[in-house]
Amino acid sequence: MTKAKKSMLILVVLISMFVSFRSICYANAAEPPSILIIVSNPPPDLDISIKTSDTYVKANKVDKAMERYYTFYSRHLRGVGDYVFKITIGEESYQIAIEKPLNSYNNVYTLNLKDRTLTPGKLPSRSIILISMRVILTLLIEAIIFWLFGFRDKSHWTAFLVINVMTQGVLNIWINGFAPTESYLIFSLVFGEILVFIAELYAFLFVIKAHRLRTVFYVVTANLMSLMAGGYMITKLPI
Repeated sequence: MTKAKKSMLILVVLISMFVSFRSICYANAAEPPSILIIVSNPPPDLDISIKTSDTYVKANKVDKAMERYYTFYSRHLRGVGDYVFKITIGEESYQIAIEKPLNSYNNVYTLNLKDRTLTPGKLPSRSIILISMRVILTLLIEAIIFWLFGFRDKSHWTAFLVINVMTQGVLNIWINGFAPTESYLIFSLVFGEILVFIAELYAFLFVIKAHRLRTVFYVVTANLMSLMAGGYMITKLPI
C-alpha cells in the first residue's frame, strides 16, 4: 500500500470516529450569567449567596475539574442594592462586599477562600496553567497523528512544534477571553479551528515542499481531531 493510500485510510477512519460521536442540541440557550464567581478546589459544602432587600439568594453551582462556578443570573439580582455576598462553609459564614459590577452580563470574579477576597476577572496564574494544559494536550494528539502520517525528518518536527505552538497558543489565548459558561463557546471554537486550519495548511505546505498531498491530509485530520478534543475539553476542563 502506498503512503498516499495509507494517509487516505487513516483520514477515513479518523473522520468516521469523529462523526460517530453524538451530542444533544437545544434550541434555546441558557440565560447569560450576570455575575459568575470562580472557586478553585472548593469544599463540598461551600455556598455563596447574595443579599437582596429582605433575604439572601443562593447562586447556581456548576462543577468543573479542579473548580466550581457560582452563577447569579439577572433574575437573582432583582432587589439587590449593595452587592454583599455571604460565603457559607458548613456552620461558618462571612460576608464580602464589592462595588456594583460594570457590565450587565458576564461579570467574572475569583474567590480566594484563604484570604476571603473577591477579585474581578480570572487569575493570570489560572489562565497560564489552563492555556498551557490545553496546548500540551493538543500537541500530544497532533504529534501522534503527525507520526502516523510518516513524518520523520527533524526539520519536519521542528516545523510541527513551531507552527502548532503558535496556532494553538493563539487559539487558546483567544478562547480564554470568553466567560467560563459562555453558551456558544463551541461555535467560537469551531470558528477558531477553521482559522487555525487555514493558517496551518499554508504554513506546512510552505515548509514541507515534498509529500504535499500527505501534508494536506495530515492538516485536515489533525484539525478534526483537535476540534473533537477541544470540544470535549471545554465541557470538562475550566475555561
